[in-house]
Amino acid sequence: MREKIRIGKITGPVGLKGEVKVMSYSGDPERFSHLEKIYLKDTEYVIERASKRNRLTILKLEGVNDRNEAEKLRNLYVDMAEEDLEPLEEGSFYIRDLIGLDVLDLETGEKLGTLKDVLTDRPQDIFVVKTEVGKDVMIPGVSEFVKEIKPEEGCITVALIKGLMEL
Repeated sequence: MREKIRIGKITGPVGLKGEVKVMSYSGDPERFSHLEKIYLKDTEYVIERASKRNRLTILKLEGVNDRNEAEKLRNLYVDMAEEDLEPLEEGSFYIRDLIGLDVLDLETGEKLGTLKDVLTDRPQDIFVVKTEVGKDVMIPGVSEFVKEIKPEEGCITVALIKGLMEL
């Protein structure tokens, strides 16, 4: 395995049979359904079953068979192997490949800042940009604002409307 990719955090047990609740960091709501295994710290766990319940994912992990065992996993980060990433469709990107890209204003070409994070736990993604003066600003991750994403050129071009944010 080359690299681990953080995809969630266990928030606690569910029921009495060893299931755990996971807050997913993945933009793919079906991420856990497509995986055979995950990593908690450096330990590999086989996923026996994955389901969705509201905004949480419920996992049944092999070898975790009661509530006490599941409780021991609370607050552990969930990682996956990089080689388990699924191929992306044309024009799609993994967030980890976008972090650190320059964010440029479409109208002026001016560098507004650097992409710090993409928040995916909302109805629409939010691009968090660290400005040149160190302030974090949020840009809705929709086509009206995010015009081009060019990782190969190291930039994201955005169109801002007056009053959206003070840079």
